[in-house]
Amino acid sequence: MVGGGAEILRRGRAGAAAVRAYLQTLRGRVVAGVDEAGRGALAGPVVAAAVILPPGARLRGLADSKALNPAARERLYRRIRDRALAVGVGWAEAGAVDAVNVLQATLMAMSQAVAGLRPPPEVVLVDGTAAPPLPVPCRTIPKGDALVPLISAASIVAKVTRDRLMAYLAGRYPEYGFERHKGYGTADHQAALRRHGPCPVHRTTFAPVRAALHERHRRAQLGLPGIAPQDEAAPAESKGERPKPKVSGEGGAEASLFVGGVTEGAQAAEGRMP
Repeated sequence: MVGGGAEILRRGRAGAAAVRAYLQTLRGRVVAGVDEAGRGALAGPVVAAAVILPPGARLRGLADSKALNPAARERLYRRIRDRALAVGVGWAEAGAVDAVNVLQATLMAMSQAVAGLRPPPEVVLVDGTAAPPLPVPCRTIPKGDALVPLISAASIVAKVTRDRLMAYLAGRYPEYGFERHKGYGTADHQAALRRHGPCPVHRTTFAPVRAALHERHRRAQLGLPGIAPQDEAAPAESKGERPKPKVSGEGGAEASLFVGGVTEGAQAAEGRMP
């Protein structure tokens, strides 16, 4: 990584002032903002987005995606897509999260998102405290999604893209209600996990999923009721196999996402499916 991924450490008003001062030093350079969505979910991919906006571009309403309602996110997503000089998206599916851990999978997805940018950035600003491996200078900014418009834009693109992917997955695995909770560990989701066991897009290294998988195996071995039968939706790990991890993205990155519905899922995320 060139430039060291230095972090702006000060918080509060001093931190915001430091961020503003730093952004002034980047005038005239091609800068990308990067953020992710889905790190804490029990199911589905981690999605990262990278955005380059035109110099001086102002998109009213930009904010951390978590602070916006779905309708506002969708409106801003369309405006960002219309106005941006470049948008890159990368994702790491559940198998990659389980194979390398969620932080490393997130950084891999971020690298894929940046790799998809044309023109390539000269500097990258990343929300949080961990920087992906990149060939250009990279600065991490805690709470950057609320402080830096470029990162806010990336946050919105990542969130909307992931929400669309989860809505697509809800059609493949309707028993879990992914369209409602987007794979996060709500009470409804965990109840569905206990009732049906994990499906192939669940992250089996996450404690609630692992516990549901173990309980499913225990009940099956004892012949106890209250367990859904094993079928094709059962995770490969439950059959003694390990899903092949994938990290994917747009812009020249690997064009696959989920085994057996890959193209449709990627198209759904971009709103290109009927």
